Amino acid sequence: MAEVNLAELVPSGHQRVVAAEVDWDGKATLFVRAPEGTLETVRVPFEPWLLVTERVLGEELDGVAQIVPLEGEGVFRERVCFRNLRAYTDGTRELRKLTGKSATSVGSPYRVVSDFQQQFLSTCPVRLFRGMTFPEVRRLQLDIETLTTPGFDFPNAEREQDQIMMIALRDSTGWERCLSGPELSEKQILEELVAVIQERDPDVIEGHNIFDFDLSFIETRAKRHKVKLRFGRNGSVAKGRSSRFSAGERVANYRRFDIYGRHVIDTLHMTKLYDVIHRDLDSYGLKAVARYFGVAAPERTYVAGGEISRIYHEDPKRLRAYAMDDVRETDAISRLLSQSYFHQAQLVPYSYQNCVTRGNASRIDALLVGEYLRQGQSIPVPEQGRPFAGGLTASMQEGVFRNVWHVDVRSLYPSIIVSGGLCPARDRLGLFNRLLTQLRQFRLSAKDAKRQATDPVEKDHFEALQSTFKILINSFYGYVGFGIGTFNDFGMAEAVTAKGRDILRTMQQYLEGIGATVIEMDTDGIYFVPPKDVSDTGEMQNRIQTILPEGIEVELDAVYDAMFGYKSKNYALLDYEGKVSVTGAALRSRGLEPFQRRYIHDLITMLLKGRAEELPTLYERYRQDIAEHKLPLAEFAKRETLANSPKSYAEKIAAGTTRRSAAYELVLAAEREYKQGDQVAFYVTGEKKNVAVVDAARLLADADPDVRDENVPYYQDKLAKLHRKFASPVETQATLF
Repeated sequence: MAEVNLAELVPSGHQRVVAAEVDWDGKATLFVRAPEGTLETVRVPFEPWLLVTERVLGEELDGVAQIVPLEGEGVFRERVCFRNLRAYTDGTRELRKLTGKSATSVGSPYRVVSDFQQQFLSTCPVRLFRGMTFPEVRRLQLDIETLTTPGFDFPNAEREQDQIMMIALRDSTGWERCLSGPELSEKQILEELVAVIQERDPDVIEGHNIFDFDLSFIETRAKRHKVKLRFGRNGSVAKGRSSRFSAGERVANYRRFDIYGRHVIDTLHMTKLYDVIHRDLDSYGLKAVARYFGVAAPERTYVAGGEISRIYHEDPKRLRAYAMDDVRETDAISRLLSQSYFHQAQLVPYSYQNCVTRGNASRIDALLVGEYLRQGQSIPVPEQGRPFAGGLTASMQEGVFRNVWHVDVRSLYPSIIVSGGLCPARDRLGLFNRLLTQLRQFRLSAKDAKRQATDPVEKDHFEALQSTFKILINSFYGYVGFGIGTFNDFGMAEAVTAKGRDILRTMQQYLEGIGATVIEMDTDGIYFVPPKDVSDTGEMQNRIQTILPEGIEVELDAVYDAMFGYKSKNYALLDYEGKVSVTGAALRSRGLEPFQRRYIHDLITMLLKGRAEELPTLYERYRQDIAEHKLPLAEFAKRETLANSPKSYAEKIAAGTTRRSAAYELVLAAEREYKQGDQVAFYVTGEKKNVAVVDAARLLADADPDVRDENVPYYQDKLAKLHRKFASPVETQATLF
């Protein structure tokens, strides 16, 4: 069987390390999981460090253990090592006074890595989980069920009544338990949770929205009852703080928790990162995600927040079963999504938790800087950013097309970099290209190993491994255009995208020259209808391959029954099994009300399946359902996430520096206290289609279930606009190829 030896990429001085913590006494603690499952604690020396441009800066500081000169022409040529964390903290404070600059200031003569775990993992060097498989990691799933005060749609830990009723737990050994009342008081539930975590001793604690809901709620209730959340492996209390998480273009604040010797993994974060690539999740809620991945518990039913209290008192066994389903589904989702990050932690000098919460470019930067320091090399400063042209994306045709093929350039940008021997100008070791080349080779080895494996566990392992390499490989190009990347190179980024555009245009011109209809081009692939005389996909792939430069490989990877082209990056596909997938914000934006997204999907499905004559009937049915209040009120609710605090909004309104917002006006008037990052669901009331939404909006939570007051003309007008936008051109032009 093919071997994938990660030590060839990045060495690790210790094996089977599940967590590493830097302590205040000049040492680090390693938690090592033995093959038989027992846990060993290893203490090793560690001197926290920072980088300076000149040795004299380090010599000015107290508490310095040694100053290590770094070779090469990089700006930061000395690594100043301190006796312990306290000396390091004092040293950074003194440097700021001496230089009058912070470490992040332009032209600062020193650089710090504020993540002590990254410092240690980089220079020791150590990589987590090296020599382990994913099933060997001890993972514990956690989910809480809470009472909700009548009249409120969300539980609030600050309210006395909104208390924790039960905590469902399971771990990767198959052990399960539900801590609940009335046998236990809320205080006893929390105390038992602490005891269980210490007893089960997990390496990882997982939950869906565990940061902003479960742990935040637990933290608040524990303070009320004076219960110390001693979740740490050294008996320390879990620490919460404000942080930010990015998934594509979306950036959100969240309350991060750090637990000594353990990692906290939020499957909600991993779900959002998954959707950045796939863009086909309609909801990030646990139940919706479990259904999407096909791991929902059998006969799973949704329990509304307002029903939890009643069910708890009338049928507590049912609620316990519901809570246990939550943790089982969380475990299943994690097994699908988290293995890639597990393998990234074997390569990147980040904790497992940080491999999820930090961006791809940041991980590449940590990998490169860590290797430079391990080899005793000086570190450059990032190049100042500038704009440059990106990849080629274009919609060439609109309408409905039959027998659509997709040809894709395999790893377009990485292939251009490797085949051209490209490397960032300040990477004098050529590490960037070497790592990228080796990662591509390792991915092929992992794919070969998967094909040869007969054990399903081995197959899953190598699939996760090759997927990890793919993610890292595709991140290398993005890194060279990363504004704060240590080795970024905007000239190189520009050259790579220019070459990519040339390759795609060459493919386009060839396809059109042989009579194909090009529908959509998107950075590294083309959707097209083949010439009438071509039916063999293998033949077509070979013909396209012959026109491309050496080192650039294409794959005709999919054939579709039909495609609906709307505009660039907005299209829908129908496969030969009847499944419809919709791509693009114009067709499935979460800014649309749910009924609009559903109508667009139904309309496009009819077009793709050749049932355009049914569109008027579909439109009339929706119009009538709105008039007769047949759709659930939630179908009309727009959901917005508060990007700023309500207080900040009120101050800007008072100063006249922002426009009125329906969501913020509603939360300011609500009884419940909202904060930045909360989601607000509201709908529009009234009887005229032309209304000011900010004055006619109502919180969905405040709706009277016995009185339907949604604005029928307003929503019917929205429906009519959608019909004109998507259905009318097709009806009149009958665009069909």
